[in-house]
Amino acid sequence: MTDKPYVIDEMISAKTIAARIEDLSREIADEFAGTSKLIVVGLLRGSFVFIADLVRELDLPVEVDFLEASSYGDSMQSSREVRILKDLRGQIEGRDVLVVEDIVDTGHTLTHVIQLLKSRNPTKLKTIALLNKSTRREVDVRADWLGFEIPDEFVVGYGIDFAQRNRNLPYIGKVRFTED
Repeated sequence: MTDKPYVIDEMISAKTIAARIEDLSREIADEFAGTSKLIVVGLLRGSFVFIADLVRELDLPVEVDFLEASSYGDSMQSSREVRILKDLRGQIEGRDVLVVEDIVDTGHTLTHVIQLLKSRNPTKLKTIALLNKSTRREVDVRADWLGFEIPDEFVVGYGIDFAQRNRNLPYIGKVRFTED
């Protein structure tokens, strides 16, 4: 699939993303005010850039951990089968937790992760997603905070990949296949 030539059209600029993260970080800081430590759980791999920028903006004591869940592989379509490829290193029982997702598409991954983490008895569990494709939702799930609503397009950049490519773009772009 990646052998087909494609171009990337910018959808959301780096500057727009940075401004939105500043706003979101203030809301999150208000929600978790008084916490002794917020456990920020990033869903790998697509969220790593978002997490880095978000935690730098949070005026809270934070600990970062990662969970790797996959429902895509190298495909452009969700398989709807969520697999946990890497679990958390630390414990979250009795702790405040913020799950950071790059994009909520069908909703299967976020639903699975929320159920898994709730079973570990955190004090508070909230979610944030940089991107939301509500038109693709197959299960009833919504992140507590959303960066941007986007149309049903395959996107890359800002940590999000297409077959492990284009994660390093500083913006969110739409993949458009071209003719040879």
